[in-house]
Amino acid sequence: MFSGIVEVPGTVRAMRHEAGNVHIEMEASFVSELKIDQSIAHNGACLTVVSLTDETYTVTAIAETLRKTNLGSLQPGSKVNLERCIRLGDRLDGHIVQGHVDLTAVCKEVKDDNGSWLFRFTYDAASGFVTVPKGSVCVNGVSLTVVDSLPGEFSVAIIPYTWAHTNFHVLKAGDIVNLEFDIIGKYITALVKPHQ
Repeated sequence: MFSGIVEVPGTVRAMRHEAGNVHIEMEASFVSELKIDQSIAHNGACLTVVSLTDETYTVTAIAETLRKTNLGSLQPGSKVNLERCIRLGDRLDGHIVQGHVDLTAVCKEVKDDNGSWLFRFTYDAASGFVTVPKGSVCVNGVSLTVVDSLPGEFSVAIIPYTWAHTNFHVLKAGDIVNLEFDIIGKYITALVKPHQ
């Protein structure tokens, strides 16, 4: 379980393909605190630490993960938003995030808004996922508040801290991001849909 509050941006050191899987070697400031089997969200996708060195750790993305996320497009040098799982009893500063990416979206616009940035994303409206104004959505592992919402489209506002401490400062129009929709909204949608 995660909160969508990114701890640090990490850097991809290497990518190794093996059958349908990709082993991703990462550099991050908290490597010395990690252990094998630990869960870490990578751009919002929960992956398990499978090996460690003094400077890096490695996770494995299987074919299902690669199909549903933007992790397959990473390259050495790519910046990745990282969050270790929350501990019971900690404050939940973002919202409840499972680390299970629902689908990807396309960044359609980045607008400088005089001290903040407005990002607009589009996704497959036929997926059945929805956002609501002032609701929560997780974009590349970052817990955000929805500004405007339309079927298959929403916008979020990014404050300077988030801009500087996540990979939002390198996102541009046309880039693919990972989305995890609000878990409560997903349950409500699943319960209501059969009665429509």
